[in-house]
Amino acid sequence: MTLAACGGDRQPAPMPSGTAPPLASLVVNVSEAPSRQVWDGTVEAVHAAVLMAQTDARVLELPYDVNDVVPKGAVLVRFSNVEQKSATRAAQAQIASARADFVNAGANFKRLAAIYPQGYVSKAAYDQALAQRNAAKGVLDAAQAQWRETGQAEKYTVVRAPYAGVITRRYVQVGEAVAGPPFPQQLIAIASLRDLRVDVKVPQSVAEAIRRSGTAEVQFDGGRERLAASSVTVFPYADPATHTFSVRLELSGGAAGLYPGMTVRAVFAIGEAKQLLVPLGALVERGELQGVYVIEGDRVSLRQLRTGDVVGDRIQVLAGLDNGERIATDPAAAARWLIAQRHRAVR
Repeated sequence: MTLAACGGDRQPAPMPSGTAPPLASLVVNVSEAPSRQVWDGTVEAVHAAVLMAQTDARVLELPYDVNDVVPKGAVLVRFSNVEQKSATRAAQAQIASARADFVNAGANFKRLAAIYPQGYVSKAAYDQALAQRNAAKGVLDAAQAQWRETGQAEKYTVVRAPYAGVITRRYVQVGEAVAGPPFPQQLIAIASLRDLRVDVKVPQSVAEAIRRSGTAEVQFDGGRERLAASSVTVFPYADPATHTFSVRLELSGGAAGLYPGMTVRAVFAIGEAKQLLVPLGALVERGELQGVYVIEGDRVSLRQLRTGDVVGDRIQVLAGLDNGERIATDPAAAARWLIAQRHRAVR
């Protein structure tokens, strides 16, 4: 099948007999190339978390919604803190009272300790003063620990993003009462866009070959965007229900246009096979159709191809082109040449 090069006439343009078109070209030949197999994979965030409530409170603010991108440290949830502040003030008052008791007990012990060697006080009185001072110190330490705990609970009324990322789910609404430990409630799910990976399920028949190869490529945006995986991990166990192995492809540094949850194509090079490949630069794309300009003697025609995987800077031809045929390597020049030939034929 041929495609129209420019407009209506689908017939290749003739030249004077025996004259070869002055176009850069090459003869395509079957050659050994990596045999590539493709499976769909799902993009995942390496860093993803569900933030939990750490105190009992009521939701006052939810500044961000699902799909919002947030910076590190952004306030994601703000709770009411009336009870926490009251507990903090009560703990501070307890500290003040305990400190006063400790100071008094310490002064009393110091006074008795100074005169005890002279025998002016009994051993029982001395021991009692020491015990009172130590007990007062214990009460003060407990009050300070309680104050630190209430202060931490007050800090828990503001939940911040642990890293820059996107909000993937929100579990609570403004005005809702939430519970903290021992059974904390889910608040916000966040995923980082910085480090991404792809999870792929592959048949058990190719798992070992993929493990030996250790290379893979991720394709998205209709195959126009390609990204090499920085590492390939084949997990050492199969799903007992599907008998498939999970393969993880790490994408160091993330990639523009990739987001958690997207479906992409994972391409693995497994062995080699004879294939017919043409340069990507020679390919013509018209909507969903792809083709090349084929040169046959003094005639040029645009022929539709059925293509397969991209292999480096070339693409696999599954149908539409035979071994030994000549194609134009500059499709723009070939199109201009065809137009010029048609104009010459009209005159």
